[in-house]
Amino acid sequence: METRQVTVIQAAAILVSTIIGVGVLTLPLFAVQAAGSGAPFVTFLGVLLAFVGLLLITLLGMRFPKQTIIQYSETLIGKALAWIGSVLIISFFAVLTSLTAREFGEVVVTSVLKTTPVEVTVIVMLLLAAISTRNNITTFAYIHTFYFTFLLVPALLIVALSLKNAETINLLPIMGNERRGMLAGTLTIAALFQGSFILSAIIPAMKMPAKAMKACLWGMLIAGGLYIIIVVAAVSVFGAEEIKKLLWPTLELAKATSLPANILERLDAAFLAVWVTAVFTTLFSSYFLTIHSTSQLFRLKEHKMLSFFVLPFVFVMAMIPLNIVQMYEIIVNVGRYGLYITIGYPGILWLLAILRKKRGHLGEENKTNRNANTKASNESPVQAP
Repeated sequence: METRQVTVIQAAAILVSTIIGVGVLTLPLFAVQAAGSGAPFVTFLGVLLAFVGLLLITLLGMRFPKQTIIQYSETLIGKALAWIGSVLIISFFAVLTSLTAREFGEVVVTSVLKTTPVEVTVIVMLLLAAISTRNNITTFAYIHTFYFTFLLVPALLIVALSLKNAETINLLPIMGNERRGMLAGTLTIAALFQGSFILSAIIPAMKMPAKAMKACLWGMLIAGGLYIIIVVAAVSVFGAEEIKKLLWPTLELAKATSLPANILERLDAAFLAVWVTAVFTTLFSSYFLTIHSTSQLFRLKEHKMLSFFVLPFVFVMAMIPLNIVQMYEIIVNVGRYGLYITIGYPGILWLLAILRKKRGHLGEENKTNRNANTKASNESPVQAP
């Protein structure tokens, strides 16, 4: 077993850099299609729903600090049912990886490399992720921590500069006029946070698994806060009706933003550089989770041998959508149904763990040690005055 090396700060950085990914481009569009001017509110609801799923994963991880969900699920529901659940998790994140790579490819060939085949951009990004996932989980944490600042600071800067063109009236009414689509919109936006499931593999490698909740709160606060700010900025600048005509509103927001004194009249080039990094970290996490979970399911000593074995399957799945429209239809449907796996399944496991009073070995050892220390202190001789 690997030595526990991951700190709370690193775990929070992994969550943030994993959540902020390819979906940031279409986020305002999904939110506006659901609630019009109430897009920030429906985004907030989506963040809350996503937080519930992350909270369940964190509570389970703290209860079974030496095991991932692939391992402790066998203790809670038996090997047969756990095997089915694990296969669903692995399959879902393999599909999620392929769709992330395909969306990246479509954006690049549409906006930048217009004469490059989409297959080339997809395979390059997948190869980069496959090579990176051959490292252990400690190096995985270092890579995410390194890119964390390069993602967060430029994104916040671009959003802050864009607010100078904001019109507050575009955000009214706050609850929106199209409330019928709020539930669907909430589910779609919550699906953009499903990469946070990576925490189930990180907690067993943390130095202090008992502090995983702190990483959970900070990770969701930063990533969720950034997503809400992006939607507020996009809606206030363009208005709900205009956003419905844009395929990637966040990219258009960067185009409409400039640095003071017109040092840079458009920030879309800088934004795309940051976005490519964000896509890599998201793809890196989902690919790593796929092969890491597979290695645990089949009781393999390490996951490195699977990094290139899985690559052809992921690439073929990425090429299945015929065009951008079909790709986004698949992304929305897969994301919504995936909530049963990333929120529903951990919820069932957590309830069973509570009802059956199951707990991981580290928790039992700590409890035994505390009882022994208490007993020793009670039995210690008291000196006479």
